Amino acid sequence: MSLPHPLSDPVVELVARRFRVLGEPMRIRLLDQLRGADATVQELAYRLAASQQNVSKHLGILLDAGLVSRRKEGTAAIYSIADDTVYALCETVCDSLQRQFAGLADLVGGTLE
Repeated sequence: MSLPHPLSDPVVELVARRFRVLGEPMRIRLLDQLRGADATVQELAYRLAASQQNVSKHLGILLDAGLVSRRKEGTAAIYSIADDTVYALCETVCDSLQRQFAGLADLVGGTLE
């Protein structure tokens, strides 16, 4: 899909909102955990050594943004990825960072890690 340029103000606002949602490290960690398998708040909190309250708060934001979905199984809420295009965005950013760091390492004559 090709967007018209310049972008309209409503489109700019929607794109900025998506980036703000992804601008929190805990949300990136949650999305990364959900990449492998669906999980409950308790499972995610345990894996990330975070409080259930913190995990729930961030999952709620991801849910509102349409990046994750939630289903009930008995008394448990199971979270899963609703929009897996977020992984393509993350991979694009990681690839860009890798190239940037490699270029910087070339400039200073060593490797950066």
